[in-house]
Amino acid sequence: MLYILYFLIAIGATTVGSLTGMGGGVIIKPLMDVLHHFDVETIGVLSSITVFSMSVVSIGKQILAKAEIPYKIAVPLALGSVLGGYIGQEMLRAIVEALQAQGIVTVIQNAMLAILILLVYFYMRNKAHIRGHQLSGIPVSLAVGCFLGICSSFLGIGGGPINVALIIYLYSVGTKAATVCSLMTILFAQISKLGTVALSTGFLVYDLSVAPAMVIGAIAGGFIGASLNKRCSEQAVERAFNGVQLLVLAIAIFNIVRNLLGG
Repeated sequence: MLYILYFLIAIGATTVGSLTGMGGGVIIKPLMDVLHHFDVETIGVLSSITVFSMSVVSIGKQILAKAEIPYKIAVPLALGSVLGGYIGQEMLRAIVEALQAQGIVTVIQNAMLAILILLVYFYMRNKAHIRGHQLSGIPVSLAVGCFLGICSSFLGIGGGPINVALIIYLYSVGTKAATVCSLMTILFAQISKLGTVALSTGFLVYDLSVAPAMVIGAIAGGFIGASLNKRCSEQAVERAFNGVQLLVLAIAIFNIVRNLLGG
């Protein structure tokens, strides 16, 4: 029954993640916090494995479908996220070791996520009235990618809405173009995080029993989400993006309250 539950979580989250560029981890991480079956670091690794699988499928499908990909933006962002993914994973490990309290770490992660979601939701609802930028240059994009990689890895969310909103704001691209850039950034951040885990603690210290079910769900979700992204209009993708943000915000607030009350 547990495998079916996590398969459904993975396929649902990655379908939405592939469609909107959120990656899926932004849904998987807080949902797994709610279920309380695994510790903070294990949840982060499971989320990364799942999101990595989805990203490979989704980007591959976008390339095969000859989707318009702004490589001049996407590639430096992706490369910068490699360093960010490493930094984020080390930050999480250091905080877990320092605090020795899973509940507090969960509160910190969900509080940061809730704040970022609120900022992103406000921006996406009002971006028509907020003047964007048209950044260019590899060093700037590498720095932006590094920041996104840190958020992705530390929060265990794959990247989420932060990527899409920031890419739209900084580069003045459409939601669909930002979605592809976000997915490439997410892919490389997860490669970095999983590589860091493999070279430090290894994977055997984590309970990855549900990983196969989640990977199967993620592969299916990547195909479904990429197909939907191609068929949906820019406005439909944006509506889905905003709707999921509200859901994630509600879950994050629930996790904060429950952990603060000792539940």
